Amino acid sequence: MHIKKLTPVLYVDEIEPCAEFWTERFGFQKTVEVPDGDRLGFVILQKDNCEVMYQSFASARKDAPTIAGEIEGGRAFLYMEVEELEPFIAATKNANVVLPVRTTFYGATEIGVKDPAGHVVVFAEIAAQQQH
Repeated sequence: MHIKKLTPVLYVDEIEPCAEFWTERFGFQKTVEVPDGDRLGFVILQKDNCEVMYQSFASARKDAPTIAGEIEGGRAFLYMEVEELEPFIAATKNANVVLPVRTTFYGATEIGVKDPAGHVVVFAEIAAQQQH
């Protein structure tokens, strides 16, 4: 079995503030936008080898009503390994930092923030000797 990639889909009330969080702070690009009325219903954001998708609860209820109840109110926790943490620390200025910069017992230096929908994103730089 070969897995090509794993992409999180985060469900939110409003996509626009979350898309702005990723594009303006961290340089992600919108690669797909699907409208739902006068708002976005779905978006794919990409940078380097990372991709994250957002879908609105309203859009999900229409798109996949059989699983819509499963996604209501759930929050995700994303852990992103980055090459150099400093630019990400700078990009989190005035963001909702929920995990101040720290160095872990496993050799990672990390910072964690919440996106506008409440999903936690931890950016981590792994010390060279700890990488596999």
